[in-house]
Amino acid sequence: MSVVSVALAALAGLSWMSAVPAGAAPHSAAQTSDVTAAQVAGADTPFTIYEGEAGTLGGGASAVALTSAPTTQYSSAVLEASGHAYAHLGGTGQSVQWTNTTGHPVSFLNVRASIPDSASGGGLTGTLDLYVDGTFRQALNLNSKQTWVYEGNNNYNTSDNQNPADGSPRVFFDEAHTFVTGDPIPAGATFSLRKDAANTASFYDIDSVDAENPPAPATQPAGSISITSCGAVADNTPTNGAADSQAADSGPAIQNCINQAQSQGKTLWIPQGTFYVKGTTGLRANGITIAGAGLWYSTVYRDVPVPNSTPLAALFELTSCHVRDFHIDANAVSRSTGGGDGGAMDTTGTDWTADGIWTQHTMSGFWASGTGGKVSNSRLTSIWADGINLNNVSLNADTGNNLTATGNFVRGTGDDAMAINSVNYNTNGGTTTYYHPMTGITFTGNTAIAPWGGKGIGIYGGSGHLVSDNYISDTARYIGLGAGRFGVNGNDLLSATVTGNVVVRSGGNAYSQGQPALHIGNGGDGQNTGTVDHVTVRGNTVADSVYDAVGFSTSTNTLLADNTITDPGRNGVVVSPPFYPAPSGSATISGNTLTGLHAGATAYANNSAAFTATLSGNSWQTTTPPAAGPYGGTPAAVPGTVQAENYDTGGQGSAYNATSVNGNGTAYRADGIDLEATSDTGGGYDLGWTGSGQWFRYTVDVATAGSYTVSLRVAAPSAVSGALHLADASGTDLSGPVALPATGGWQNWATVTANVTLPAGRQVLTLDQDNGGWNLNQLAFAASGTTPAADLAAGRATSESSHTQNYTAANVTDTDRGSYWESANNAFPQWVQVDLGSAQSISRVVLRLPAGWGARTQTLTLQGSTDGSSFGTLKSSAAYTFDPAADNTVTVTFPATTERYVRVTVTANSGWPAGQLSELQVWRS
Repeated sequence: MSVVSVALAALAGLSWMSAVPAGAAPHSAAQTSDVTAAQVAGADTPFTIYEGEAGTLGGGASAVALTSAPTTQYSSAVLEASGHAYAHLGGTGQSVQWTNTTGHPVSFLNVRASIPDSASGGGLTGTLDLYVDGTFRQALNLNSKQTWVYEGNNNYNTSDNQNPADGSPRVFFDEAHTFVTGDPIPAGATFSLRKDAANTASFYDIDSVDAENPPAPATQPAGSISITSCGAVADNTPTNGAADSQAADSGPAIQNCINQAQSQGKTLWIPQGTFYVKGTTGLRANGITIAGAGLWYSTVYRDVPVPNSTPLAALFELTSCHVRDFHIDANAVSRSTGGGDGGAMDTTGTDWTADGIWTQHTMSGFWASGTGGKVSNSRLTSIWADGINLNNVSLNADTGNNLTATGNFVRGTGDDAMAINSVNYNTNGGTTTYYHPMTGITFTGNTAIAPWGGKGIGIYGGSGHLVSDNYISDTARYIGLGAGRFGVNGNDLLSATVTGNVVVRSGGNAYSQGQPALHIGNGGDGQNTGTVDHVTVRGNTVADSVYDAVGFSTSTNTLLADNTITDPGRNGVVVSPPFYPAPSGSATISGNTLTGLHAGATAYANNSAAFTATLSGNSWQTTTPPAAGPYGGTPAAVPGTVQAENYDTGGQGSAYNATSVNGNGTAYRADGIDLEATSDTGGGYDLGWTGSGQWFRYTVDVATAGSYTVSLRVAAPSAVSGALHLADASGTDLSGPVALPATGGWQNWATVTANVTLPAGRQVLTLDQDNGGWNLNQLAFAASGTTPAADLAAGRATSESSHTQNYTAANVTDTDRGSYWESANNAFPQWVQVDLGSAQSISRVVLRLPAGWGARTQTLTLQGSTDGSSFGTLKSSAAYTFDPAADNTVTVTFPATTERYVRVTVTANSGWPAGQLSELQVWRS
């Protein structure tokens, strides 16, 4: 297996525009010429990539590499190549050779190459010869039928025009794979591609070769249904850019087998071979597993008559399905309905999975919504539009929550290689449809290389997303990694964490904009609108950017911290660069390292008078750490509550000892060490990323000497014995070891108590983390024998007038900020209520929505009852605004009264045509 490893020291010393020397070592899974072994990012793949320009060139072959930033908005082969370089074989006898350094035999090759278009457009077919240890082995089939579109003559940024006379071509490279004829290529042997007399294309541009030794084909699972049992017939004539006109249409047979599998609860089996689905109708499945013999062996090929005038659904429309281990291909010749281009897999539902799927030549690879789905270990190469697009609209869904893409390899897409796409609304004629904002999307450990249109990774709207440890390289014309909002109909981006990613040779000159490699803010898609808030960009590497390394447009509460920037093509960090205005905004920029700045370039520039950027500890400036002392300048009162996020000031070694830098709470305080937004009662932030040896200090003012009960609000997925202890300034253990129970999740909260004896006056307490695996929200100190205040509604029974989907009333008392009650749409008034279990004296209700939601105003009435049938008014109808700037929290007070049931009635909501609440808290008088 191979991974992408980036040595920061090596990155610092190499330029993105350097040519790669002939005979250099091969690259592993998107490794570049400047990678060795310090930081790991990207997909772990079973193949090794050998770059064309890094091979040994023979017979007059040449390496072509980008030598300067483009001055035109149009594309070129070198911009679309991985590494921004390739080997050019332009005459008979020219070759490029590599040595099999994998340590294993190689039996399968995938070649990314470009050959010329035909004079009138529509492409050519040709062969290129493979040699092993200098001996001819086989002729490889290549073609240009699914490449070469033209942007001249007012066709800029289209992918549909195949008329060479219009000029300004794009889409140069395609990928073709085959098993090696005869024995595998032994470890240590050489293999080469050579243009012989029989290879009739005028040139062969070799970008890269993927080499691997696939496992044997999987066998049919017991009890499964094979598509051949329903009449599907394999056609194994090589497609080489076009369908076999003699192939049988297996589409109806496959659909018949799908129907049988659904009715019988069985797995659908796709055996070895290529099975055609002809025409414009796709395949639909619900709740089944579809498995193949392996992505090297089982292929479903879509053959659409071209030109086509019928709108195309995806080849597979899947609801709550599990798919694995097969290949999808198609005959599409452009990104358009006319060119026969439809998606590969449109997916929705719950807990769906896609594992080991290889997709080529379709509109998109995965266009997926729903809840709890996962795309993993898949390959997407030569895709006309997006590779992996996780969204909230696929197959008429309105939700995209807790979706994951991990371990995937994406190369050569015509739009974003990967995208989180949270849509607010779509309009069709006079009808507008709204969708729930996406939450909790994870992109981790993926590789995205050489998109010829679009970004490497785009984060468009929603909240709570994690984009970590991905490798992104060689965008042809656009931003490498962007965090923002898509268009006027997209959702605002209200929180995201971007960490551990490596962005190499990215950015571009689409629309002559000189786009940055990494971008935070609205306007990344040309629409300078919407909110981009609380994006944490920490611990990433941005190397060899084509233009600026990092750009900010309008955005607020951004943290750009502890990133490594090497050899930017233009400037380092720029607020409001050309074409990306930032008329307002705010960011904390701290601890970043920049090396290799070119003469005349700027390490940091803020071109906006109204964008507030707070800088500290960056390599291009000097800073003084904050003075040690209580957070906010005043010690916390004891008895009273100490918030975990209010640890002392003074920095590392004085206020805290953090062995790793995590967290996204820098909107609250500049360092934000190990802080995250909490769903616990009262909101705010909790302290997380706990680990043995870490500690945090808190300065308190103790009113009276004596014994105190400390109530700690904690969350822990698993029980932790000896998790922590409290110590005084001299290190004396005050509490003894405190064990924590399993609460069921990182945001499932419980109270654990400990006892301490404190002297009067100002004291410094240390919270020592002895074993990790838990979060802490607060510490409530009460004189022994007293009970701290508590939410009376937490965990209590609820009821409602109605709910939609799984958004039930129980969600308002489960202490999970992310879950919520939502009533039926367009049916006001609607109500939700809690049973406190017994009559209680109360005078305050706290209402909350999920932290990441946008602002909305709800008109509410508050009522109480002692018997659950006769209700009196506690607070008359009024409009209350839930604003993310105020933590989406509304507090309603009223004269103290004794009630058992508390009901909230909603009569209007500016953000959604239904009542919505994530928490209904009730507090004592």
